[in-house]
Amino acid sequence: MRGVGLHKYLPIDNPESLLDIEIPKPEPRPRDLVVQVKAVSVNPVDAKVRSPKDKIESAPRVLGWDAAGIVDGVGPRATLFKPGDEVYYAGVITRPGCNSEYHAVDERIVGRKPRNLSFEEAAALPLTTITAWEALFDRMAIPLAVLEPDSTGEVNVGVSPTVASAFRRTSGHSLLIVGGAGGVGSIAIQLAKHLAGMRVIATASRPESADWCRTLGADDVIDHHRPFAEEFKRVGLDEVDYIFCLNSTEQHMQNMADVIKPQGKLCLIVETKGPVNINPFQRKSVAICWELMFTRPMFETFDMQAQHDLLSEVAGLVESGTLRTTKRRSFGKLNAESLRQAHRAIEKGDTIGKITLTF
Repeated sequence: MRGVGLHKYLPIDNPESLLDIEIPKPEPRPRDLVVQVKAVSVNPVDAKVRSPKDKIESAPRVLGWDAAGIVDGVGPRATLFKPGDEVYYAGVITRPGCNSEYHAVDERIVGRKPRNLSFEEAAALPLTTITAWEALFDRMAIPLAVLEPDSTGEVNVGVSPTVASAFRRTSGHSLLIVGGAGGVGSIAIQLAKHLAGMRVIATASRPESADWCRTLGADDVIDHHRPFAEEFKRVGLDEVDYIFCLNSTEQHMQNMADVIKPQGKLCLIVETKGPVNINPFQRKSVAICWELMFTRPMFETFDMQAQHDLLSEVAGLVESGTLRTTKRRSFGKLNAESLRQAHRAIEKGDTIGKITLTF
């Protein structure tokens, strides 16, 4: 089957950094699906894994951790899907990626594709949606908002009765998203606003990225190149209950300490390049946590299937119009050249929304 992979970890301008390859079609493990990949999206993790290092792969390594496609086959213990089902998922970094015609993935981390989205629109969502959902609702335990009944007296925003019954009032909680216009920020704004009823403050430094954040539901946008405390005063705020930091962790530590409320919560997703001083958070008793969406599948945790449930719930939220795709730009058909172009765009660090490609 066709795919795009690498043997050497090279700068993206090197034509050998990503290559068109032929590889065997994967065989499913017991709980696996084999998916005919229809579309993929590209994330910063792709560029990070591909970045230059002194290592040579004897067999080509395939990257890519965001896909949508059609189930082609199932493993002997797979029960959640059947051939012909349309699905979307992110996969796990410890297995081959999805930049190939067919891809094997554990069904417990796969969701049904939203029916009202194209494969390309759906492929933009899984990795960032899992990251944002887990960060907000699992790691920081932000309470979900009360659901208002419609004119018939029914509550219906596309979620299951189980999830709907768990919604609670948030009492006007606030969230700062550092890096609001990127892939994770684009879905985190929507989740925080539409599911948790929060006041959402996003950071963005360009007019186009600030406008994107507002269209997704951000109440306020501040410039992350300026002191947060000063920017907060400009929008009529002093502090926030929660902070979700999506980039430049070291750069923003003091800024975040300045504006988080006592007993607030901070979630990080980008590892630091060296030691950082967390002492400024001590006097406020701030809880600091990490989110990595690969943790559940990497360690096959007891609640690994939560990602299947999460993605399936999100499909309903998309179909009801509560959430929207974050696809922003397509790079056309997936091949080595188009994927190199996508990696270049990611490495510039100013991407708005998600980049996608199709098979």
